[in-house]
Amino acid sequence: MRERLAQEAARLIAEEGIKDFQVAKQKAALRLHAPQTHNLPRNDEIKAALQEYQRLFKADTQPRQLRRLREIGRAAMVYFEAFEPRLVGAVLDGTADEFSEITLHLFTDTVEELTIHLLNQGIPFEQLSLRPTMPNGDTCEVPGYRLVMQEAPVLLLVFERKGLRQAPRCPTTGKPMERFSLNRVEELLRLED
Repeated sequence: MRERLAQEAARLIAEEGIKDFQVAKQKAALRLHAPQTHNLPRNDEIKAALQEYQRLFKADTQPRQLRRLREIGRAAMVYFEAFEPRLVGAVLDGTADEFSEITLHLFTDTVEELTIHLLNQGIPFEQLSLRPTMPNGDTCEVPGYRLVMQEAPVLLLVFERKGLRQAPRCPTTGKPMERFSLNRVEELLRLED
């Protein structure tokens, strides 16, 4: 049942664009008539099932979508180079699809620097606040900006400069998030070629 739940949660993520793994688990349990189960799959099991689902059922579209998002991510990183951008999330780990947004971590002394930069460039954005979990288990409030670049959704999370040394926990693995600099993203794109 655990494996079936992981597969159904992965299908929901891939086909319906659900991004929250917990929501996908709960919907999968309801659809498989197991809403009371306490043996839900871990997030890393769902991620593995998602990668397998994409390999089997989206092999003709997902790699092109991923490549496009990575190229737009690289362009966004060049654009925000003054803020030492790092690519994170589904676009980095290879599970991005048509429902995914490009997520960048930016670093600055003051959040206002980025706000002023966006306003001066006339870039429309939505401000939000997120609460990632840090490696020590504490959560911290992080300002975010949601915008569109080349018709792709981009999420910018803004950390203090000292945040370069301490990545938040990955919601999938619980380990510090993998983050790629512009050079590493360019290397990743070269390897794909």
